[in-house]
Amino acid sequence: MQVREVLALPSLAGAQVVAGTEGLDREVLWSHVVDMPDPVRWVRPGFMLLITGFGWPKDARTERMQISGLAAAGVAAVGLGVPQYVEHFSGDAREEADRAGLPLIEIPWEIPFAQIMEELHRAVMARPYRIIERSEQIHRALTRAAVRNASLADLAKSLCALIGRSVTFEDPDGKLLAHCSVDGAQDAVREETLRHSQTPAQMMDALHSSGMLRHIHASEKPLRIAAMPQVGSASRVVCPIRIGSELVGLVWILEGEAPLSELDHRAAEHAALVAAIHIAHQRELAQLEARLGYASFLSLLESESARPVTEERVRLLGFDPRGRYRVGIVVVPEDLPLSREAVLRRDRVAARVRDALKQLGVEQLVTVNLNHVPFLLPEDKPVEPITNAFGDASLSMVFGQVHSGAAGVRTSYREALSLLSYRHREPVCYYEDLLVPRVIMGDTGARETFLNDLFAPLRARKSGTQLAQALLALARGGFKFREAAAALGIHPNTLRYRLDRATQALGIDLDDADVRFRLQLASRLLDLENRAW
Repeated sequence: MQVREVLALPSLAGAQVVAGTEGLDREVLWSHVVDMPDPVRWVRPGFMLLITGFGWPKDARTERMQISGLAAAGVAAVGLGVPQYVEHFSGDAREEADRAGLPLIEIPWEIPFAQIMEELHRAVMARPYRIIERSEQIHRALTRAAVRNASLADLAKSLCALIGRSVTFEDPDGKLLAHCSVDGAQDAVREETLRHSQTPAQMMDALHSSGMLRHIHASEKPLRIAAMPQVGSASRVVCPIRIGSELVGLVWILEGEAPLSELDHRAAEHAALVAAIHIAHQRELAQLEARLGYASFLSLLESESARPVTEERVRLLGFDPRGRYRVGIVVVPEDLPLSREAVLRRDRVAARVRDALKQLGVEQLVTVNLNHVPFLLPEDKPVEPITNAFGDASLSMVFGQVHSGAAGVRTSYREALSLLSYRHREPVCYYEDLLVPRVIMGDTGARETFLNDLFAPLRARKSGTQLAQALLALARGGFKFREAAAALGIHPNTLRYRLDRATQALGIDLDDADVRFRLQLASRLLDLENRAW
């Protein structure tokens, strides 16, 4: 137990630490009473030395030497009974103890040393049993979480509650998999990690340059990472998650004001073991799904009510729930049901898509479904490496628009599916490019998207309805300014003001022929359906 824990014993309730407060984390293994001029050779590392002051040196030089010798011998703390023989530790003694980080404790004389020793020895002897018992409780709690098929987020919450520290689970490259926070237990690195779902580059660079990243990847036990103020990192403990010899993740625990105990380290190891089992299980499921013809994120694409476990599984595969993606579908021209040769051809196409995504440096989120090969492409990556990956003119490709998160991916997937009947027009079709032609051909879904995309920035504005009505009146009147103002019953200057605000909000130019066409088309659609914008 630590010196600060010893000070919490009932017998030391009136004791006072007068120096060496930096050493309060020293481990106390036992206590001993030595009242002779040179007690150094009678103590052992980890002993708390109790003295009455009878044999304590009187001159400053000898006193400093004795404090220095006790600290070098590994004494955990020195407790002095006051004020019978010595009224207080002298200024020289306190100064030397502060330098050496050796706690000096003044104990009221009326407290028997025998009582202190009895309480301390009982606590020291009981501590291993408490640690073992608590460790078993933690192990059972985390194991129960795994048996309940809990997600990594559930595991993080369990560990966070058990040890009272902020916890994150990350993959080996620092991508956030799950987290749980204790109120107020944050530092700049953790805040940045939670904000961007990725350990900051400066933190990774600091770990690499210091050699700690290599030690982390090679270790099988928890490691303490000292604070790095230059990158905004407080001290923390990291525990590798391994499946066999493969590093598959890391458990990070923020220390806070007090270092983690042996029990906390054991809890981290238990959590890493359970996380390894969980990740291995998710991998096995993903492999099984791939063999059955659908990957984990296909459920995310097709289901409006994807379970957290499904979303976690695709995160393990590399999906960023905060990222922006478009869904692409490569269509293999094979009749259904697929023959064995057709299945092999489809799988070769999927492999080419994976290779193209790998060349782009992004996760290969590719699946297969019947004669389709859907995949996810991040917003900032070009489509040309994908469209140019095939030398087969019979293949066609359709793309939905870019959207955010899991719900956005499902929207983009539906948009891509809606283009399948138009794929014969062009080898590569984009939802946004075919929107107007599909509206003209009577596509209901395209009509709603067209109107929403055209006026969406105005819907959130307080005066958005007035601005939209001004645009539509102008379009209905053949873009004749005075006629539009008369139709609305407003002054021309008022119409001009509203049109200026509307065009700024929508980012359009009313002199652009395409903009005029779209506004006129929108006005005709709304008139046809006899509804407001």
